[in-house]
Amino acid sequence: MSRTVLVARLDNAGDVLLQGPLVRAVATGADRVVFLASPQGTAAAELLPGVDEVLTWRCPWIDGDPPPVDPADLAALTDRVRALGVDEAVISTSFHQSPLPLALVLRLAGVARLSAISVDYPGSLLDVRYDVDDDLPEPERALSLARAAGFDLPAGDDGRLAVRRPLPPVEQPGPYVVLHPGASVPARAWPAQRCAEAVEALSDAGWRVLVTGGPGERELTATVAGTRGVDLGGATTLAEMAALLDGAAAIVVGNTGPAHLAAAVGTPVVSLFSPVVPAVRWAPYGVPTVLLGDQSAPCRDTRARECPVPGHPCLMSVSPADVVAAVEKVVTA
Repeated sequence: MSRTVLVARLDNAGDVLLQGPLVRAVATGADRVVFLASPQGTAAAELLPGVDEVLTWRCPWIDGDPPPVDPADLAALTDRVRALGVDEAVISTSFHQSPLPLALVLRLAGVARLSAISVDYPGSLLDVRYDVDDDLPEPERALSLARAAGFDLPAGDDGRLAVRRPLPPVEQPGPYVVLHPGASVPARAWPAQRCAEAVEALSDAGWRVLVTGGPGERELTATVAGTRGVDLGGATTLAEMAALLDGAAAIVVGNTGPAHLAAAVGTPVVSLFSPVVPAVRWAPYGVPTVLLGDQSAPCRDTRARECPVPGHPCLMSVSPADVVAAVEKVVTA
C-alpha cells in the first residue's frame, strides 16, 4: 500500500530550507512526500530533495501579515489534503509557534497519524507529542522530530542542508562575492548605506560584488550596488539564486533566506546577525561562517520585527572593514 506523508512548515523560505534533513528522513519511509508551504516558502520547498509535491496555503496563525481566518478557506484546505490521500503528517514549527491549530485541520481532513513538537497538551490532536531542547540548530531540531515520528536519514546522508541538482546555468565571471542587503524582517537588515560602503570596500579588496534581492527590492539593490557592484535585484528565481550562490566565493547577508540557501549549496557565509533571535538556532548551518553583530545588544531575544533600539546598534557596530576581513577569513577556511 502506498504511504503518503505530509510535511508542513508554513513560514518563510529560509525556514523551509532548514527542513531539508527532516524531509530526506521522511522520504526514506514514505512513498510520496507532500510539503505544505506558505506562498513565501513554496519555491524553497520545490528545491528540497525528497519532496514529490508542494501544496501552497497561507496560514492565518503563522503568516507575519496574517489574513483573517476564513472558514471556507479552511474547508478548502481540508478538502485538498483529503483528496491527496495523506496517511500521516509531520508538523514542523518554530519554537514560538503552536502546531495544534494545523493538527486540528489535518485531523478533520482524515490524517490518521500526526507528529509535532508541542509544549501544550494536545489531547487527541497528536499521536506523537515530542519535546526537545530548543537551543539546537533548527535543522537538528527538525530532524529530531522526524526521528521521534519514526523516520531517519538514509545511510551516508550527513544531515546538512541541500537543494535539488542540477541547478539552472548562470553566467557570471568569477571570482565574485554576493551581497544580499534585504531581509524579510527589517530588524535583521544591515542599513543600506553600510551595505553600499561594503560594496566599495570589497571592490577595493579585489572582489567582484553581485548585489541580489527580490522583485520588490530593486530600489534597494540599485542603491547598494552603486557604480561598482553588479545589480541583480529582481533578476533571479530562487533556483537561479541557488546557482549564483553555488558559484560564489562567499555571501554577505543578514539572518534571512539567502543565508540558508547559501548553506544548502555549501557556500561560506558572512552573517550579519541581529540577535533578536538566537544565533545558536538560526545561524547558517554546516558551512564556514563568520558571525558579525553585537550578540549582547539590548534587542537580544526580543523577536522584534522592527528594531526596538534607536540607532540599530547590534548591526551598526559592524564596519565595511569588518566585512572584508570576514570574507577573507571564510574563503580561506
